This record gives sequence, C-alpha cells and structure tokens, in this order.
Amino acid sequence: MPRLYALLTGLLFLVINVNAQFGDFFGNMFNGQQQQRQEPQNVPSDSSWYQQNYDQARCTNYLCPDTLACVHFPHHCPCPHPVFEEKFELGDGRAVCISKSGFKAEEAGRKIELARKGLL
Repeated sequence: MPRLYALLTGLLFLVINVNAQFGDFFGNMFNGQQQQRQEPQNVPSDSSWYQQNYDQARCTNYLCPDTLACVHFPHHCPCPHPVFEEKFELGDGRAVCISKSGFKAEEAGRKIELARKGLL
C-alpha cells in the first residue's frame, strides 16, 4: 500500500509539473489567437470614408473641404497640417496653404506675393 501511495503521489506531481509547463503554452497557442489585438484598418482607397464624414458634418456656415472645419468664410479655413504649412490669404476671399519647407515665418507668403507680381 505505501508503494502504491508513493506511485500515485509521484504520478500526481508529474501531471502537475507537465500541466504547469505546457498549460500556458497550449493556452497561449489556442486562446492567444483569439485575444490578439486587431490592428486598425486602413481607410478605403476610394472616397467613401471622406464622403461619409463630409455627409455627417453639420455646419450652418461654410464647411472647409480639406479639414471639415465649420467657419464663417472660406478664407478662414485652417490648414490641414499647420505644423508643416503656412496659410496665406490671397486677398480675393481665398486662402492657400503652403509648405513651410524650412522658410522663416511669413516667408512663403512673401514669395507668393513676389510670384504674383512677376518678380520671382
């Protein structure tokens, strides 16, 4: 009887040890696939994402087409990337966003004015 008890105890420790070693492995292998985070999907290559957001935007004044900002006048629209772009008002109620590309502040606007006058 003591021999059977020792054999059962040894077998129990063996089963517990194997379960501890491989339980996490198999649990991660099968359950881990279900728990993996899904990466966000890219926006579609057609304009449906933009059109859906445009259609859902509510604005009683002017809806800026690039940023979907609601402003009073078109030349009040912000640049889509203000860190990299400088807004320049053309004076006829329109504005353009120009890449800063290393210029000093207001330098892009000065170059546009020179180009409009034919001096650049």
